[in-house]
Amino acid sequence: MSTKGKSRIPPHTHCRVCGRSIPLNKEHCSNECREKELDIQKRNKRMNRIFMVSLVIVIVLMVSTFLIR
Repeated sequence: MSTKGKSRIPPHTHCRVCGRSIPLNKEHCSNECREKELDIQKRNKRMNRIFMVSLVIVIVLMVSTFLIR
């Protein structure tokens, strides 16, 4: 299996959002993809906060119910 005549794939990475091939020194292929990732990160952060607050509320309710009995 020789590599004569076959082109080699240059060093690259892929966009975190859309998967396009991009140079190694970049993380996103465009500003649109960068903004999409920031929106996703904000949404995930908000959902994690909501989950943690809900968990604390459930624990407080369980403990208070146990103490009342």
